[in-house]
Amino acid sequence: MKAKQTPAFDVDAFLRSAGTGKTIAIYQPADVIFSQGDASDSVLYIQEGAVKLSVLSHRGKEAIVGLLGPGDFFGERALTGHPVRLEAATAVAATTVLVIPKQQMVRLLHDQHALSDRFIAHMLARNIRIEEDLVDQLFNSSEKRLARTLLLLARYGKLEQTSRVLPRISQETLAEMIGTTRSRVNFFMNKFKKLGFIEYNGSLKVNQSLLTVILHD
Repeated sequence: MKAKQTPAFDVDAFLRSAGTGKTIAIYQPADVIFSQGDASDSVLYIQEGAVKLSVLSHRGKEAIVGLLGPGDFFGERALTGHPVRLEAATAVAATTVLVIPKQQMVRLLHDQHALSDRFIAHMLARNIRIEEDLVDQLFNSSEKRLARTLLLLARYGKLEQTSRVLPRISQETLAEMIGTTRSRVNFFMNKFKKLGFIEYNGSLKVNQSLLTVILHD
């Protein structure tokens, strides 16, 4: 007799129905969701689109510290007592986020163990991603960084959320994300297309074969 499987916890559906106080916000590419130094009073959950997290130095130099997509939380430092945002969050595609006030999020995590487990798993995965991003920037070529960024945007590695069709993101934005020039991004994108790793004609599709760029030494 087969064991009965427990349905996966649907974070998005739960958060949509979890009482009052939440708001849904829609952003267009390049819209600022919050700025460095803003009040840290909510946790945000991405329903659609893509968000970059960045930090601005005192000299005005920007460093991208995270690239997030559907199913990811951000702004979670609000839960640890930080009064202000330590980074900026910007939409890099048409993006829909659920904004959850800090106190409501605390109550939900305390009362709903399934949500709490999912949130902890998200935080652990984020820490691993930060380490991988650092290694990527330090040791990989711009071609590999671009390939990895496209795969992350396509949600490869998250089987339940994999989407081959990417949100519309300009080559300028991709260049900024990986720390290179638009001309280099254009060169590599054309190369990836010629090799069949990606397809684009109005929309951009990422094929799993793009992994070979990262795996190849």
